[in-house]
Amino acid sequence: MSEVKISAEPRTEFGKGGARRTRRAGLVPAVLYGHGEKPQHIALPAREFAAAIRHGGLNQVFTIDIAGNAAATLALPKAIQRDPIKDTFEHVDLLIVKRGEKVQVDVPVTLTGEAAKNTLIVHESNTVAVIADALHLPSEVEVSIEGLEAGSHITAGDVKLPRGVELAVDAETVLAIVNAAQTVSPADDEAAEGETATEGDSAAE
Repeated sequence: MSEVKISAEPRTEFGKGGARRTRRAGLVPAVLYGHGEKPQHIALPAREFAAAIRHGGLNQVFTIDIAGNAAATLALPKAIQRDPIKDTFEHVDLLIVKRGEKVQVDVPVTLTGEAAKNTLIVHESNTVAVIADALHLPSEVEVSIEGLEAGSHITAGDVKLPRGVELAVDAETVLAIVNAAQTVSPADDEAAEGETATEGDSAAE
């Protein structure tokens, strides 16, 4: 995943009122911190930030060009607050990263293939924590469930990791479980039909 360049401007208004005015101006309030640097309050263009997140995911790395700063800063979203109704970004915490630095992030897990017939997949976690180069973070990782029978467990150790990426959790951490799907037996079907017929007869009487 390559970094996305985005412009930002210093933010001088704080509190709920200042944040609302920032958002009304089409910007997202944000805080940039890390590597011993003093936290900087900035505002990001909302449309550009949203487009980058949609394309690159929550672990998209940004090259942030802050007005008035001589050099751009590499940063990774660490916490994003959304408005669940408007589906807009309310606030972003950005962690400063360096080229060649390894960071820990939660990456979405995609299940591929199909489990055995009459089974149901129960997700214990849709993400897994990994450690990788800040500029080479995977947008997702995959694990195959092809042919798995009821009673099988999908663990973090089953995940197919890209080169240079390592698990940040125990390999035995359960991500999903294959359960037997509930099925209706022919005897149950006949009993249900009998009950329906009886109810119909009673109604007719």
